[in-house]
Formats: sequence, structure tokens, C-alpha cells
Amino acid sequence: MRFDDRTDAGRRLARRLEYLRGADVVVLGLPRGGVPVAYEVAQALGAPLDVLVVRKLGVPWQPELGFGAIGEQDVRVLNEDVIRDAGLEPAELAAVEADERVELERRVREYRAGRDPVPLAGRTVVVVDDGLATGATAQAACRVVRGRNAARIVLAVPVGAGRALPLLRTVADEVVCLHSPAYFGAVGAWYRVFDQTGDDEVTDLLAHSAPRSPAPPDAPPPNREVEVPAGRVRLAARFVLPEPARAVVAFAHGSGSGRHSPRNRYVAAVLNRAGLGTLLLDLLTEDEERDRQNVFDIALLARRLQSAALWLRRETDLPVGYFGASTGAGAALEAAADDLGIGAVVSRGGRPDLASAASLARVRAPTLLIVGSLDTQVLSLNRLAADRMLCEHRLAVVPGASHLFAEPGTLPVVAGLARDWFTTHLAPGDGTG
Repeated sequence: MRFDDRTDAGRRLARRLEYLRGADVVVLGLPRGGVPVAYEVAQALGAPLDVLVVRKLGVPWQPELGFGAIGEQDVRVLNEDVIRDAGLEPAELAAVEADERVELERRVREYRAGRDPVPLAGRTVVVVDDGLATGATAQAACRVVRGRNAARIVLAVPVGAGRALPLLRTVADEVVCLHSPAYFGAVGAWYRVFDQTGDDEVTDLLAHSAPRSPAPPDAPPPNREVEVPAGRVRLAARFVLPEPARAVVAFAHGSGSGRHSPRNRYVAAVLNRAGLGTLLLDLLTEDEERDRQNVFDIALLARRLQSAALWLRRETDLPVGYFGASTGAGAALEAAADDLGIGAVVSRGGRPDLASAASLARVRAPTLLIVGSLDTQVLSLNRLAADRMLCEHRLAVVPGASHLFAEPGTLPVVAGLARDWFTTHLAPGDGTG
């Protein structure tokens, strides 16, 4: 993946961050090159834009190779591996830092022009750069933001070196990187036009970035209540099919939930905006729900879900995926084990362990297991289930989230993960970046 220029990269990145639109968000660009990218993100989200001034500390004889970074509020981040490999002496480190500190303070004065920084306390802060090589600058930036009491930090870049991402996930709550090539090289290699960004461009973008109301979302696609035949019963469902749709996802709800689940309806709306159809299905009739044993009858629920997949194929002729929550995740995997036509599976706070070990081993659909970091028991069960799976799979842990993802900002993370998994594995090539 290559980007035309920073404007193109910012617009593509904004599409990936669309789930944040309408939230209490501040976008921070890292000068200089990150600011044009951040400008596009801020415009798309209707969020205020500010700069976060950080400076890379470069090896004296190879300035592009960073041994660390400094930021506002006297933040300093050092890469001991680079320092050791380059044989840098303490006096050399201090000299580089002193020079960069002078430049940092100059940029703060020029870019802010006497204005106070945009308040970050209690808000979601999106830190944007045009790319990540070592990640030292981004790490320093995230530490500055954390020190200003942001509620959540999202580090967002168009392209980054894979080796830098694991560490950055320890300082940011979420890392969004559109492209992480196996061989990275330099940031500029991933842009067709990578001209140097000047101070004048940075100040102009800041001056023209007054927050505006977010662009109204496209009118939601029509939804209709339908009945899906499943053996001797007909199951109530809520069916939404965007125009055009590239694939469709059947939702298997957890115990005590159904097609009116506000959490699944939220996730479904995010999928709809990405061009995916959704079928929110009651897997049990009202009479069946009165018997609690039915709620945990995974084999029964799996058969019902398979009936829904057949119905969707007849109705749409589109690829079908499953989204399972709680016990519904076990049913989704059990159903996918016997249906090689299922293109992808996503589990939210699910119980994949309720599917049999033999079924887990037979699943061929790429599977994403999403669990909150505070949901420790379910997290352990997901890890055990993942060990039994032979298909492509990933366990995504959402920081600070409990079983229901009721904490601020956590459900949008779930929706974004699900959208990206389905658009990648179920409907590739949809242009979401």
C-alpha cells in the first residue's frame, strides 16, 4: 500500500477512525509531517486540531536514526539498543538533546502563537503522525498526552514498522496503523509525494482547522423485520442490507439477549456503514426462552444459525459471516465448523469454549476473539479455545473493558475491530484502507 501524499493518507486514516465521530475527541498532529495528516482526520471527525511538539534525538552522524525523543513537559524517551549499537557517549547524548530542546521550544512558540494548548483531560486524544520508523517520537508524544490526563489515547498512522508497534501498544490505549509492511525502510518510501512540510504550512493548517460539526452520516439503509425459517419454527430477525452490500453478517446473541440488543445494534450500524449487511436474529422463540436449558443448548443454537446462513444466501447471494456474543459465540463457531461457506467469525465477550474441541479444530473461517482486559475469566476461556483452533485466528484484548464493554470508548473499539476483520476477510477490497 502506498499513499499519494499526506492528504491522501489523512483521508484514508480518517475513514478507519470514523467510529470516533461524535465523541469528545481532540486530534493532535506531530510536527511537521504529521500535521497535514492530522488535519484531514480532524476535519472528518469534526474535532479540534492541535500540535504536540516532540523532537527526535538523532545519532550525530546519522540524524535519521533516532536514539530517542523529547517532548513538551520535559518528557524524554531513549532507545538503549540504538545508543549501545551506535556507541554513543553521555556527552554526545546531552549535546544532541540540548540542541533539540532549543528547536522544540522555538516550535512551541511559533505554532501556538500565544494560544493555550487544547485541553485534553477526560477526552479521547488521537495522536497522528505520517509514519512510524522506530516509534520513539510517538512514544514520547503518548507520554505527554498521558501526563495531560487524557481519558483514552489512540495513536494513528498511515504506515509503520511492525517492530515498533508492540511497544507503542503499551503506551497508547489503541494503535491504528493502516499498513505495516514486513520490510519497512523509510517512511517516505510509502508515499508517492513526500515533500518536506514547512512551518508556514503547519501554522496555516492550525489556523484553518476550527472545529466544525461532523458531516452527517449517510442515511441509514432501510431495515425490515423478517422471519427466518428454522425447522418447525420461524425466528424473528432484523435485517439491514446497504446498497450496494459486499457481504452479510448474522448475529448470534448471548443468553437473555436478542435482536433488540443495543450493543449488537451499535456494532451492526458500524458494519452497515462499511457496506456490510446484518441480520440480528432471535435464535429462540419466546416460548423456548422460558426454558433456560435452551439458552445453553449450543447444538440447537448452531442449527438455528445455519438455517439463517442458508436464508441469507438465498436472499442475497453474498458471502456470509457470523458475529457471536457470549454464548452466541460458541454457537457461531459450532455452526461454522460444519459450514465451510462461512467467510469469517467475530466473537464479542464470547464463550468459544462452549463449542466442542472437535468443532473448534474444524473451523476454517478466520476468527477474531474480542475480550475485555477486565473480563479475566472469559479471557482465560478464550485463550484455551484459541489453542484448539487450527484456522487463522486472533485474540484482541480491549484495555479497561469488562464483559459487556460498558466502559466509555470500549464498544466503539469492538465495532472497529469487527468491521476491520469482516472487511478484510469477508469482503476484501471495499476501500476501508
